Amino acid sequence: MHRFFVPQLYNETMTIEGVDARHISKVLRMQPGAQLQLVSDDGVSALAEITAIDSECVTVHCLKKLAESHEPAVHLILAQGLAKGEKMEFIIQKAVEMGAYSVVPVAMEHSVVRLDGAKAAKKVERWQKIAESAAKQSKRDIIPEVQPVQTMAQMLAANDCATKIIAYECEDKKSLKAALKEAQAKGALTDLLLIIGPEGGISEAELDAARAAGAVPVSLGRRILRAETAGLVAISAIFYETGDLGD
Repeated sequence: MHRFFVPQLYNETMTIEGVDARHISKVLRMQPGAQLQLVSDDGVSALAEITAIDSECVTVHCLKKLAESHEPAVHLILAQGLAKGEKMEFIIQKAVEMGAYSVVPVAMEHSVVRLDGAKAAKKVERWQKIAESAAKQSKRDIIPEVQPVQTMAQMLAANDCATKIIAYECEDKKSLKAALKEAQAKGALTDLLLIIGPEGGISEAELDAARAAGAVPVSLGRRILRAETAGLVAISAIFYETGDLGD
């Protein structure tokens, strides 16, 4: 069943307008009587039926609120070092599908891509649309935010998560699993900041800054993973360990 986001579930009869209305009428070719799901900004979802439709406005009648949640118990923020080409789009799309709460594009020392000003804002706008599309497809209860492009220092200062983990290819003492078990034992896995480097990796200065901010360096295994692979592997492992990938 198709899922669409609305600012608020405020009435039994509501309208969907703009891009979503055009998608429903022209792409999906839905007709009166067809059912869909609505999700409000506060995560409340409902089953609704189309009562009237045209290319610019779809009128729906809410049948019932839905109790099930599609969100992970852990609020995971992915701080991803800027990757070149379409890799960032891929990372954001898949991270949202998998359950990331938010994505922070980070301009790191070894990032090949350099974004600032209007160019950065335009990229973030594009990435946010990708996140919204992925949220609809994967039946998320929220649209994860793609935050503005930040430096490492800005990102660390703005994200005070209970647990902070940085994937570092030279780490050979602590695994991701061990770090998660330590956090679970402390009851600190309510929210988690996951830091992943760009193609060129994380610099020693950035690693020191992350450590000073409370981040734990971890290994993701014996093999070196690409920038577009490492974060997704880590997210999968985190949600598996916290029971979000099935029972």
